[in-house]
Amino acid sequence: MKLPPGPGAPASDAANALVEATQACRALSAITADVAASGKVYGQRLRGHLVVGLAAPASARLEAVAPAGQPLFIFVSRGEEAALLLPRDGRIVEHAPPAAVLEAVTGVPVDGAGLRHALTGCTPRAVGAGGKSLGPDWRLITVDGTDVYLQRDAKAARWHLVAAVHHRGARSSSPDWRAEYRDFDAGLPRAVHLVSADGTRFDLSLTLSQVALNETLGPEVFRVEVPPSTRPMSLEELQHARPGVRED
Repeated sequence: MKLPPGPGAPASDAANALVEATQACRALSAITADVAASGKVYGQRLRGHLVVGLAAPASARLEAVAPAGQPLFIFVSRGEEAALLLPRDGRIVEHAPPAAVLEAVTGVPVDGAGLRHALTGCTPRAVGAGGKSLGPDWRLITVDGTDVYLQRDAKAARWHLVAAVHHRGARSSSPDWRAEYRDFDAGLPRAVHLVSADGTRFDLSLTLSQVALNETLGPEVFRVEVPPSTRPMSLEELQHARPGVRED
């Protein structure tokens, strides 16, 4: 996605545009979806199918489904703790930081709440500072260190959040990764592109289907059944192994 260059001019309507662009995702208490994933993670090509369940404020389940047999991995998190089960290897990582586990598997450094924001085109909050106009149909607003690009859809006569450039720290000026959004349905994107700034850690194209909104996801969804023979695995071992959605 080609984003308009800056520096732009002050825009008093930027904050309202952000509220409108994130109205649909902020109404979500939960979302489930099938996700077709393709691209690269740490230089390894991948193509696969994920089943995702996310619930506010910070619960997530991510299951990499294989064409046959056991899943490649099952990731679950609630709050500040995550587990990753590798059924085929009989290994599990438990009581680990969610962002570190997801980064080891997907390259993307997000926790449960961050994954929900990344897949729905949302922001931690709908109020920001430094709103700018980059032309009549573009607004740029910085929210908690993330540069959020809004584009006005002329046909729908509404604003969409079409890109978010994330920085590793709120005070950092160097981009770390970005998310791009297309194919909106009822204010939510169905096509998501996640790519690291250097292009080497991850470059993922995600297509969401079978989307269900605000269905009740009980606590059992965010737990994983551990077979008796499963052996523990450290986060360091996981980071070295870097399992992911392998190419079909």
